[in-house]
Amino acid sequence: MRLASFVAVSGLVVAAGVLSPARADDALGDATGKITITVKSADLGLGYTWGGGKLTYKNHTHSFKISGGTIAAVGFSTIKGTGTVYNLHALKDFNGTYIAAHGEATLGMGLGGAVLENKNGVRIKIETISEGARLAGSAQGLTLKLK
Repeated sequence: MRLASFVAVSGLVVAAGVLSPARADDALGDATGKITITVKSADLGLGYTWGGGKLTYKNHTHSFKISGGTIAAVGFSTIKGTGTVYNLHALKDFNGTYIAAHGEATLGMGLGGAVLENKNGVRIKIETISEGARLAGSAQGLTLKLK
């Protein structure tokens, strides 16, 4: 039930014109941190994503690693992004595999956005800029782990 309601909320967050940005963010929960990421993806049917990022939480900056796999994708890309973290009330809850409950919403050439959630209820709304040539037909799970 929780995932079904989150899918509905995610759809509203990324749908243009449905909610104002402030009200859409409220639907995700309490904003508790910020992240920046840099990842690379290499795919030929099955693929792999790797990289890292920085989490700013309670006035401290923490580094983390990113890894994950992709199904039904081809190409190579470098992705940079910034985002807001929601519902992170204990640093240990940041670690985990995040999935896109609604996939990715393309905002324009080289631009994208996604809403991700892990099993601890931590959500990340991220905006990305990508470079390269890559076509992906499925969502991927990304594992984030503090260093």
